Amino acid sequence: MAQIVSLAASLRTETGKGPARQARFRGQVPAVIYGHGRTAQSLTVEAKALEQALTGVEPASTIIELALDGKKTKTLIREIQRHPIRPDIIHVDFYEIHAEEKVTLKVPVHLVGAPDGVRNAGGVLDQVTREVEIEVLPEHIPDRVELDVTALKIGDSLHVHALTIPNATILTPPDQTIATIVPPRAEEVAAPAPEATAEVAEPELIRKVREDEEEGAEGEGAAKPEGKAEAKPKAEKAEKPKGGAEKPKGGKES
Repeated sequence: MAQIVSLAASLRTETGKGPARQARFRGQVPAVIYGHGRTAQSLTVEAKALEQALTGVEPASTIIELALDGKKTKTLIREIQRHPIRPDIIHVDFYEIHAEEKVTLKVPVHLVGAPDGVRNAGGVLDQVTREVEIEVLPEHIPDRVELDVTALKIGDSLHVHALTIPNATILTPPDQTIATIVPPRAEEVAAPAPEATAEVAEPELIRKVREDEEEGAEGEGAAKPEGKAEAKPKAEKAEKPKGGAEKPKGGKES
């Protein structure tokens, strides 16, 4: 059953961005209440009291009993707006409900149990749908809906038609997937394709550079013999004088 939380509210006569900013500066949250043909009324609620009232509950399926002008009105929260940077609530929409009138709302789906495909095969539990829309009387509003996923193996799925919500009509399509077990995602880690390609390509570039260097070295080696050929006559002159050893002048042969 849905929880009922009491909250005090005050009528707000001034509307617009300026008065709304001033209300937030005073620690109040601008709000509005509508439903059952009533004209939308601007309200303010204390920011701390609102945060405390919503702590530990599911806001969408919690009945808020507003104390307004000495009367208590049961409502549901239709929308909560928060600051884009801070977690502060900056606006709330309340929808008035009556005990004898069915309401349409969304309730969260909580998965329970450890799937077989996760425990024994290393699969991953993927929850696709986190809330379903139902039509129900206020007294039968569930706080949440639980779905047992213990028997799921890899490749198995559970759909909306597997849910059972007493005294409520499920409006979400019955074939919509709620949870599935997908294979292990370790395969993604074992494929660093860009790095592997770079490592293979690097030796090819090195070999190409070395081949270019060897071709350059061969070209230089081919030019050197010509230089040696020019230097060869000088080396021959230095070996020994032509005509053999000269005899000393005036000497006798022994």
